[in-house]
Amino acid sequence: MNLTTGKTGTISQSVEDTTSLDVATIRKDFPQLSRQVRDKPLTYLDNAATSQKPRAVINKINEYYQQYNANIHRAIYAIGEQATLEYESAREKVARFINAWETSSVIFTRGTTEAINLVAYSWGRHNLGPGDEILITEMEHHSNIIPWQLAARDTGATLRYIPIRSDGTLALNNPDEYFTDKTRLVSFIHQSNVFGTINPVREIYQMAKDVGALVLVDAAQSVPHSPMDIQTLGCDFLAFSGHKMLGPTGVGVLCGRQELLTGMEPFLGGGEMINSVTMEESTWNKPPWKFEAGTPNIAQVIGLGAAVDYLETIGIDSIERHERTLTRYALEALSAIPEVTIYGPGAERGGLVSFNVENVHPHDLAQVLDERGIAIRAGHHCAQPIMQKLDVPATARASFYLYNTTVEIDALCEGVTAAIDFMT
Repeated sequence: MNLTTGKTGTISQSVEDTTSLDVATIRKDFPQLSRQVRDKPLTYLDNAATSQKPRAVINKINEYYQQYNANIHRAIYAIGEQATLEYESAREKVARFINAWETSSVIFTRGTTEAINLVAYSWGRHNLGPGDEILITEMEHHSNIIPWQLAARDTGATLRYIPIRSDGTLALNNPDEYFTDKTRLVSFIHQSNVFGTINPVREIYQMAKDVGALVLVDAAQSVPHSPMDIQTLGCDFLAFSGHKMLGPTGVGVLCGRQELLTGMEPFLGGGEMINSVTMEESTWNKPPWKFEAGTPNIAQVIGLGAAVDYLETIGIDSIERHERTLTRYALEALSAIPEVTIYGPGAERGGLVSFNVENVHPHDLAQVLDERGIAIRAGHHCAQPIMQKLDVPATARASFYLYNTTVEIDALCEGVTAAIDFMT
């Protein structure tokens, strides 16, 4: 899986010409980016793990705690009503951002992981049985593997995998081998957090529908970086996380078709998700509240709404173009270092690069880079089956967002070269 993308040459000028973002101004909105790490300016290249937060999001969370901290939906007093208004306004913003079927299709969770588990429990355990098949891929994050392993174990269903090719793309040339009349649900990642591969969602969706299966798309790595229209994308469920799209940790989204959500059992039991409760039985609230038991992550949801506002102000199309430019630059720059092996497709890919350096363990590389104030990810990226497929213990990964620059990529490459000189 050694990818060669050519030499760097002099591409800095062309890169600047193809991005429309005022990155210098954007960076001023992010307090973390102005700090020093080990007496060096912070170069943050771990956005696939989590993004930094703009002041607009931080201030909005503080506003909630300082001005209208109260529980929502049932309070008959001013600050409770304001909290409820802000919370439900965030739902409307998210629905608009992804063009959800209905605002009530948007369920707030703690993140992508919980959103997938919600479907695995509330739909899977009530609709799967022996003889049924769940179809996922070999490039999934653990959060889209383990819930289905558990669901298969508990229901007697069979879990199957679409394999990956040597270039980090899905082997879909023989779909009849995987999509059968036994397939009940297909769950897969939109953009790989290891390879950056952007999977053909609409094509996979049609294959699933041809055999009558439902489709769940893990969009944790795509919603923050590219325009999302769930109604044309092709899915029945969409899951993503707030903390990867400039929002707070502890909040995510599951968007599902209303008829499916209405027919599903609750995920958690408690307050807010009920319609009525007696000593003998209970009835459930309508979606989305049926799946939001207890006091929700109010501040985090409100902060997510502010993150959506910020992304829409900047323009998600401009962000996508900027990241493509950075990724192209990084691929060329890193591939010019002979000791570097890059994993994943060379063409259509998202804003990250996973790589290894000959005779330098990724953890050692990350430590050398940290001494220079450069933050990357090193490890298996919650994708151990991929590492087994690559026959490596780990990879290094640099991932980009709207506030990153080509200068930071140059610093990364200088750090990689320094690590090679020091350790080999």
